[in-house]
Amino acid sequence: MAKKRVIIADDDEDDRMMVLSAFRENRADVHIDFAVDGSDLMDILSKESVVASTVFILLDLNMPKKDGREALKEIKGDPNLKKIPVIIFTTAKNEGEIRKCYDLGANTYIVKPDGFDELRKVVSNLSSYWLETAAFPT
Repeated sequence: MAKKRVIIADDDEDDRMMVLSAFRENRADVHIDFAVDGSDLMDILSKESVVASTVFILLDLNMPKKDGREALKEIKGDPNLKKIPVIIFTTAKNEGEIRKCYDLGANTYIVKPDGFDELRKVVSNLSSYWLETAAFPT
């Protein structure tokens, strides 16, 4: 079986590297792919082997080309992709945005933490739940 895969879709390189560091510090045994915008994410998801091994997607909302909302809508509207959990991971905190993302099919909504220690805790919780606890259809 292919190694479990997590896709981080975020246009901010610093944020991508901090999340990667948090996964490494938590010793999560996953392959991490990066997408810099929604179009890049959809290109990555066009590969069947990627879809088969992807455990979840961390998706920022505010990205160029195709934003996270558009990508979320496209993922959840595609029968081959909709079972992949999408975790919104963004700085947007407003209730309307949160509600809209859940209406579009987001599995979880997390506001990006301010510091690395908090980020490490979030990644630890995500890893524990999505990589060790949750069961997925095949």
